[in-house]
Amino acid sequence: MKRTRRKIDAGGQITDPNMTPLIDVSLVLVVILMVATPLAFQSSIGINTATRSGRAAIEAARTERIELFVHADGTVGVNKMIVPRAALHATLQPLLEQSGTRMVVVKCDDDVTHGDFVGVLDEAKSLGALGIAVMGS
Repeated sequence: MKRTRRKIDAGGQITDPNMTPLIDVSLVLVVILMVATPLAFQSSIGINTATRSGRAAIEAARTERIELFVHADGTVGVNKMIVPRAALHATLQPLLEQSGTRMVVVKCDDDVTHGDFVGVLDEAKSLGALGIAVMGS
């Protein structure tokens, strides 16, 4: 077996790169990847794909929720029906009583004041809304 000689420069120093640390790091990375690869394919989170029944359930949930839209002119849209702000109580209460989820989704115009928007949220909560979601425009 032929041995290779180390290259020694004029100053007496060894100029060959030391390959041992490079090999050590490479082997550690290989072991880490071998251990981590099976873990990447085993997920404990179950994913349900959308089917027709799933889409129908989403549509049913969408019809169960009550959508409010606060307009800048002082009116409120309740499920696409425009009512004055003063009539919101009378319009929203029977809808919440009939709703199974009591979920209210609220949107508003950009020109609506913060006080008016919060007033609509407070009224929905006081009428018995169990969940209130605020949607951006």
